[in-house]
Amino acid sequence: MKKPDTAKQMTIARLLLQGNEACVKGALAAGCRFYAGYPITPASEIMEAMARDLPRAGGSFIQMEDEIASLGAVLGASLTGAKSMTATSGPGFSLMQEHIGYACMAEIPCVIVDVMRGGPSTGLPTQGAQGDVMQARWGTHGDHPIIVLAPSSVYDFYELTIQAFNLSERYRTPVIMLADEAVAHVRESIVLPEAGKVAIEDRAGPTVPPEWYIPYADPGSGIPPMPRFGDGYRYNVTGLTHDVRGYPTTRKDEVEPLISRLFSKISKDIDRLQWFDSYYTEDALVTVIAYGSVARAGLQAVKEARIKGMKAGLVKLKVLWPFMRQTIDAVMGNSSRILVPEMNMGQLSREVKRVNRGNCEVMTLNKYDGTLITPLEILRKLEEIYPC
Repeated sequence: MKKPDTAKQMTIARLLLQGNEACVKGALAAGCRFYAGYPITPASEIMEAMARDLPRAGGSFIQMEDEIASLGAVLGASLTGAKSMTATSGPGFSLMQEHIGYACMAEIPCVIVDVMRGGPSTGLPTQGAQGDVMQARWGTHGDHPIIVLAPSSVYDFYELTIQAFNLSERYRTPVIMLADEAVAHVRESIVLPEAGKVAIEDRAGPTVPPEWYIPYADPGSGIPPMPRFGDGYRYNVTGLTHDVRGYPTTRKDEVEPLISRLFSKISKDIDRLQWFDSYYTEDALVTVIAYGSVARAGLQAVKEARIKGMKAGLVKLKVLWPFMRQTIDAVMGNSSRILVPEMNMGQLSREVKRVNRGNCEVMTLNKYDGTLITPLEILRKLEEIYPC
């Protein structure tokens, strides 16, 4: 009898994982080798698992004195070449905003996981919400681009964490994973890809000798190559507006090209960031647009609406920022009414309404008491707004 290949069995084993645990496995698969953080509900399991598993993978884990120091350490580690991340919830995310802006300006790759809970302030520490959507986009001051991903399942949390690292390395930018408490704490049975089957991206390094290196010169892609500290390439890192050599400047002919490049390096690839799943949208008269745990409830509601004879569909967004206008435009061209359910007072729905331009009616279903939006609540709303 042939002996089973236990190594292969291990790579394709079915695992029962919590969302936060899947996030850690995704980070390690992506090559994360540095984590600095501070415990906070409902993200603490990410830190706990990293403390256990990251050293085993050859990485370094540090518990810092607060969230400000945590992201500062992450940025420092990234500059040395280590793929780095931290995780937090709303109050800690607020404290990180200055460093997020610094990372945008200095173009330092990193991944920040924000497991949303009710707020403002201490709010509802153990209950879920989706109230950080606008903060993720506009939390730090000034004009800046940002990429924000939103998982809705345990496998999403794993897969999108890998993609968050890939995008961060590709564009030299902080990437935010915006999960809600329900996605972070739900447990699901999933099968992870075999080792070596996941596409991993690394930042591009300079191809010229150190004496020829110009740190922030545009190579044509809008993304300057990034050396590791200690490799002989010297450059100045600052949160001030800077010239192509990294030194502070207030010259109009240097400031405007810098800010424009920071935006264009991401916006030029907007077609590559239309990540979503769609269900029953081909003939939908009413389409639900949702993200996170609410998208799960939305799918069940749409299925039940179909049984009742309603032509309802769902678009589950995986990218929240940059706003997926192309995808939303297509939905609005097919449906007469849009429903945007959210666990907040209406944050992403504002963007949907902004791009609507009178194509169809946009309606909302908002809940902000710390409890989940249920399939039944979405179904009742669909019945209420369904065109006769």
